[in-house]
Amino acid sequence: MSFGQQGGPQSQWDPWKPHSQQPWTSGGDDGQTPDWAALAEASETRNKRRRLLFIGGGAVATIAIGTAVAMAVVSANSKNEASGNPSSLPASASIPGSTATAPSFAPTSAPPPLNPKDFIASKAKDTAPLSAQTLFPLTQLAMGSTVYKKGATDDTKNCASIAQGTLPKVLNANHCTRLLRVTYSRKDVAVTIGVAVFDTEAQATKARTQSDKKGFVKALPGGGVKAFCNAATCLTTANSYGRYAYFATVGFTNGKDATKQSTSIFAAGNDLQLYTFRQIRSRGEAQASAAANQ
Repeated sequence: MSFGQQGGPQSQWDPWKPHSQQPWTSGGDDGQTPDWAALAEASETRNKRRRLLFIGGGAVATIAIGTAVAMAVVSANSKNEASGNPSSLPASASIPGSTATAPSFAPTSAPPPLNPKDFIASKAKDTAPLSAQTLFPLTQLAMGSTVYKKGATDDTKNCASIAQGTLPKVLNANHCTRLLRVTYSRKDVAVTIGVAVFDTEAQATKARTQSDKKGFVKALPGGGVKAFCNAATCLTTANSYGRYAYFATVGFTNGKDATKQSTSIFAAGNDLQLYTFRQIRSRGEAQASAAANQ
């Protein structure tokens, strides 16, 4: 009895399908044995097909992911917020950290700024070099559109010697230590400024209040300025700032008397008094600045 090929189609064995029949071929006298070569070829073919399917599937997956990203970008760009305009927060939302307490700083105890007048109020603080040249350095003084030319200068420790009328007594009584003079002129008008120096502000203030119309500083000619106010009527004034009292003697160089209608006399007197005040104040400002930077 032989076990030859049976009638009907031969069953196909597929190792990937359960319950399929393994093909057998006659290979010997003792019965049927598997065709190992055919099985190996069939297995290799199936493995190649699986690799191709896997690669193809990966490509499809990549395309699908790319499509999803593109769709997300397009969807985002369809809103204004994705174009660079920030969206508003919901009514109940808040920015993280917005409720944090603002940093606090300990109060400082910086000293108040130095007062320039303190440095010209007494001899103890007013220690900068002082002379007629340092106090009145300008050879040409412009006050607005008016220009004055500098004449002679003078400096003495005998204050009463260059004062007249009632002023020598006032200067001596308040212990004037020094008197500086300078003359500025314009056309036929000349002004002599006399700056009396005291040890304290109180002494300078008292000297100014005690002076009167009968007392004045002598006019200082020279340096291109003719003699003035020797016999003619002149304008005299008195002021003070800090430990300095300053007096002005203003008159015509042609010998005319000054009157209430002599506008050029009053203008020159006002200009030189203002200039003197500024120079004394600048002296205090310079010393205050130097002290603050030490």
